[in-house]
Amino acid sequence: MMKLKVYSFLAFFLLILSSYAQSLVKGKVVNSKNNEGLPNVEVYAKNLGKTVYTDATGNFNIAIEEGEVLVFIINYSFVIKEQTVNSLEEDLLVILNPLAEQLSEVLIDQQKEKVFGIKNLKDIEGTAIYAGKKTEVVLVDQLVSNKASGNPRQAYAQVTGLNILETEDAGLQLNIGGRGLDPNRSSNFNIRQNGYDISADVLGYPESYYTPSLEALDEIQVVKGAASLQYGTQFGGLVNFKLKQPNPTKPLEFVSRVGGGSFGLVNIFNSFSGTVDKTSYYAFHQYKKGDGFRDNSDFKSHNIYANVGYQFTDKTKLAFESTYLNYLAQQAGGLTDNQFNEDPFFSNRSRNYFEVDWVLLNLKLEHEFSSKTNASINLFRLDASRKSLGFLDNRILTEDDESLERELLVDEFSNWGAEARFLTKYNLFNKNNVFLIGAKYYQSENDSRQGIGNTGSEADFTFRDAEFPLSTNQKFDIEYPNLNVAVFGENIFNITDNFSITPGFRFEYIKTESQGFVQELVLGNNDSILEAKEEDASGVNERSFILLGLGLSYKPSNEFELFGNFSQNYRSITFTDLREIGTVTVDPNLEDETGYTADIGVRGSIGNLFRYDANIFTLLYDNRIGLESGIDDNFNTFQLRSNVGKAQVYGVESLFAANVSNWLFAEKANFHWQHFLNVSYTYSEFIESSSNNDVEGNRVEFAPEWNIKTGIELGYKNFKSSLQYTFIDSQFTDVENNQAGEVIDSKEGIAGEIPAYQIMDLSFVYTWKKFKIETGINNLLNESYFTRRATGYPGPGIIPSSPRNYYGVLQITF
Repeated sequence: MMKLKVYSFLAFFLLILSSYAQSLVKGKVVNSKNNEGLPNVEVYAKNLGKTVYTDATGNFNIAIEEGEVLVFIINYSFVIKEQTVNSLEEDLLVILNPLAEQLSEVLIDQQKEKVFGIKNLKDIEGTAIYAGKKTEVVLVDQLVSNKASGNPRQAYAQVTGLNILETEDAGLQLNIGGRGLDPNRSSNFNIRQNGYDISADVLGYPESYYTPSLEALDEIQVVKGAASLQYGTQFGGLVNFKLKQPNPTKPLEFVSRVGGGSFGLVNIFNSFSGTVDKTSYYAFHQYKKGDGFRDNSDFKSHNIYANVGYQFTDKTKLAFESTYLNYLAQQAGGLTDNQFNEDPFFSNRSRNYFEVDWVLLNLKLEHEFSSKTNASINLFRLDASRKSLGFLDNRILTEDDESLERELLVDEFSNWGAEARFLTKYNLFNKNNVFLIGAKYYQSENDSRQGIGNTGSEADFTFRDAEFPLSTNQKFDIEYPNLNVAVFGENIFNITDNFSITPGFRFEYIKTESQGFVQELVLGNNDSILEAKEEDASGVNERSFILLGLGLSYKPSNEFELFGNFSQNYRSITFTDLREIGTVTVDPNLEDETGYTADIGVRGSIGNLFRYDANIFTLLYDNRIGLESGIDDNFNTFQLRSNVGKAQVYGVESLFAANVSNWLFAEKANFHWQHFLNVSYTYSEFIESSSNNDVEGNRVEFAPEWNIKTGIELGYKNFKSSLQYTFIDSQFTDVENNQAGEVIDSKEGIAGEIPAYQIMDLSFVYTWKKFKIETGINNLLNESYFTRRATGYPGPGIIPSSPRNYYGVLQITF
């Protein structure tokens, strides 16, 4: 009864909030040439953070408060218009002027370049709040880069402070970190596609084996640490891949992209899109294969996606999405420092394979109760697997031998969940405010098994434990039935017309379980195996907690904002943390990690000439999990995964972009000239040590001090070119801060420093009618470098990055 009263009170309260006085302005957007209505034009009321779109005949309705509101009317085939709308206005007529027919594709892009190829999220987007947060959005269509292989170094060039692992798989996986967070498979970010989770298990195994194709993306939305309240507890924040939406003006649009490049790269991408009456759709298929620049590193993949939506009414829409990815990659293995220095193309592993099968389903319902109140619910499911097979001897110099059995590791993921959001705008003390409440339910049934594969050389992912019952390789078979329930909320309080405060909270209930066994080998003299004992690996860990956060925003004008935020973070122990592979052992007293993230910064623009975004940040990481060295009773070295200490990371992130063509040339000139400078400085230190080894005063792993990316874009009419330079400072991969080449025992190649490196990339794009040609050279100066030291798969050891390579793509749109 008490719960019923509480729910009734909340419903009544929300009804009161949404019932304040408002005026409904009805309008129509027309083409100045023929006075015909324009469909799908964005009408954005800045003061309210409200966006509506015109219907098929150009009509729109938008509710505003009493008084005047600044409205932006945006369609990139027309001149963007800013207009002040009065709440008393009726039958508003907005006339848009088309861009002159003689203008080139470059000039159409220049109109979009009010955001310089990157923008910030609005304070309110759909049923989400971003006020006071560090947000960055990559506009993928404006990239002059290698989209065929999804080169992340180019794609994320204007996102501040990102640290990227560059692997050999032509963009099949994204590995990004930042602020001292491990980039491996982006596991410290909450990774989403169109707003729903796509990683293996957001708590137990938050690694991302599936990354949407750059060619299918409209935006890449990045929200730094303060995203922990709305999108999970991770320290890194949110990365949301927003895929292209159905074409609203055509029943069928077909785009075909055929490309290739160095080392046997072939990439074929085809998409279909359109809208028929109330039904809309977007679908694509991508086939990609390559030989890799090293021996034993070929790969092939298929990626299929479909999105079908049905607009029941102007206020209610249902959309269903399905995604399938399969790829098989041969892994060339890792190298020692000496091997890398002598020949980074060398490989002595010919039987290592990696396979991913990924199936994602999502059903999304969006409903607008009124002009001030809307809600959404996502129902999502993942059925997936990742399989690793190979000769994984930590003595990297040991030659592979087909007569020896290989290790096989198979993880299967089956999880589903639901996330509901409710957002309403209300008036309090004559100020517009915004309230958001949401809840998430997430349940997983995952299985992890490690055992013995066959002795052949093919990609055969069949366990052969019965044939090798006393193998020296570790074996386990563990199920992980995990449960997570979260409730979150934020509220924008507009204290004045220019200053807002956004407090928020997130309540988490986490129940992680394990059911299964781990095999322990009993050794005799000369390391002979006497027997294999099985240890019970079952356990239950329940915890609940509340995370709090606060955002501040001061906007005295449309072109300047001072913002700040503070948010608590949390990272639970993952399957990977508990996994013992090779020389890695796990501390039985391992604990979850806690801490916080804070930012303060400025962002804005000076007309269409200059854009800036700079902030100071700090991150406290308590109970940080890391690898440290140890020696067992037989004087063998090993690596212990434990809570090594408390780490403090702080620094400066900045992005400056200048549109020189708007400054030097007339607005309608056919020249394109733009610069950007992305500079981040990070200082990191362990301020306390909680381990056997004293790490206090050491630098934090994966935290290069200087991270610099800069570039220039030049173009004339429909031709554009881009030259980009990247410098990443040296960084450590272990808490002991071993220098490169310092480790000469069995960890050689696994632990040590990643030296600083610098890369240049050159790209070109030419557009003519329905055709587009893209080409370029990555790693123009042929730098020999690496970004990863793997402790297990796909190594162990140094994983070299790609040398100079070329690409070319032809695109046709029908």
